[in-house]
Amino acid sequence: ALIEPSVDGYVNAIQVYPYTEGALYRLYASPGQVSDIALQPGEELVSVSAGDTVRWVVGDTVSGSGPTARAHVLVKPINAGIRTNLMIATDRRTYHLELESQADGYMAALSWRYPADELAGLTARNDRAIAREAASITSGLTLEGLNFDYRLTGDSPGWKPVRVFDDGRQVFIQMPGDIATTDMPPLFVLGPRSEAELVNYRVRGNYYVVDRLFRAAELRLGTKNQTIVRISRNDQRSPLAAMFGG
Repeated sequence: ALIEPSVDGYVNAIQVYPYTEGALYRLYASPGQVSDIALQPGEELVSVSAGDTVRWVVGDTVSGSGPTARAHVLVKPINAGIRTNLMIATDRRTYHLELESQADGYMAALSWRYPADELAGLTARNDRAIAREAASITSGLTLEGLNFDYRLTGDSPGWKPVRVFDDGRQVFIQMPGDIATTDMPPLFVLGPRSEAELVNYRVRGNYYVVDRLFRAAELRLGTKNQTIVRISRNDQRSPLAAMFGG
């Protein structure tokens, strides 16, 4: 699809397009004026190919240095009323542009924003935040003071806890690392008659932190056909034996 410039897409004199692989981007140029096509900082230019190299002048340059160096492709038409296409290949992606020359009005510069890179950056920051949360939970705990005397029974969904332990005051339920991307099951503590009771807990990183001890609890997800994982404390096993599978 051919993507045209828009008023909302301008940042000062630069038309900023959202990058989509395979899209065709319009650039309006004018004789006697240079239009600047700015690539992503750190992106290395591999090749530039134009359909008409007789009536269009195409060059390239670099601004900045080091990791933030930015490649620029410069285009200028000889006459008004002519068109051609331009293909830019880099070490990261390929750009396709439709160039059109007109007597009045031109685009001084264009660049792109990269939604896929932005999403990857947000995901990485979220992963780091989860790791910091998990580290903050375990940083004040010592192995000698922990009780790993818990067993897991019932279903085996993708969100099944990795480990359960307590420090004598709180119970820590370690969930899989990708739990934030799935539905998180609520936790119910089982009473003396196995009746389910909601319990106050908080989520920190990939841990459920329960501010009380319990003998049995269940993680439940769904309504009609529930997926249930039961957490039971077994006081007959030593903490270290439970931890290492003894």
